[in-house]
Amino acid sequence: MMNGTIAVGVTDAAGARSALQWAIERAVARRERLLLVSVVGSAWGVAGEETLVARALTRATALLEYAAEQARNAGVDAEILIERGDPVARLIAVSERADLLVLGSDFARDGSHLRGVRGVRITAGAHCPVVVVPENDVAGRSGVVVGVDGSEASEKAVAFAAAEADRTGEALTAVMTWSPVPVPFELDEYPQDYLDRMQSLTTEDLAISLAGLRQDYPDLAVSTVVEAGYPTGVMLRTARSARLLVVGSHGRGPLARFLLGSTSQAVLSHLPTVTAIVR
Repeated sequence: MMNGTIAVGVTDAAGARSALQWAIERAVARRERLLLVSVVGSAWGVAGEETLVARALTRATALLEYAAEQARNAGVDAEILIERGDPVARLIAVSERADLLVLGSDFARDGSHLRGVRGVRITAGAHCPVVVVPENDVAGRSGVVVGVDGSEASEKAVAFAAAEADRTGEALTAVMTWSPVPVPFELDEYPQDYLDRMQSLTTEDLAISLAGLRQDYPDLAVSTVVEAGYPTGVMLRTARSARLLVVGSHGRGPLARFLLGSTSQAVLSHLPTVTAIVR
């Protein structure tokens, strides 16, 4: 952590309210401070717009002050900030000042994907880890699940997940998947010795990725899941009853900061629990 600041996107949406509560609880546990942020869009110069913007600023101020009161009543230092402009760009900019950015999910409950674009873009562009909190209640869940694939982003995800599990005294479950080599023709079945070897090699790779945890966290309970299949499906199933799911962001190339890998984006679109995306 850099300065112990958790930035929280504050709106009146149900997901944002859940995100605020999650952030307050984390700030209490870790003795961190909150930066509560609302964004009002820029004016287009349309007649009557000034009145609309003024009302929006008044409403945003009230939302922030109420959120700050909740935080302070819980014993957390909270600062409020109203930004003007594009919400995606402004929250990405705010993330440079924070150790963690917490957002409510903006995906539609029915999975129609009519919403969700902003959350994905913010998560992809953020300069710090991003936690996305679903609208549904996740109280009573336990355990931290982390997706592992041996990449640099995956290493950071493992470190984040292990620290979180150790802090709360919960078990850590590490998930790694593999897929048989694709072939351009119909294949009834792969040779069993080949499948066994792929399973064994993936298990070894996962062990290597987790090798340092025992020394860093001697009391941490760690279990592993190694399966053939798509990583998204396996992680969603494994994290169904977990308190937190952690995955790495895998944007690559010149625009890497503004892209999410297919796995992390798919996880966000289904969001089985509170989910942290670590770059």
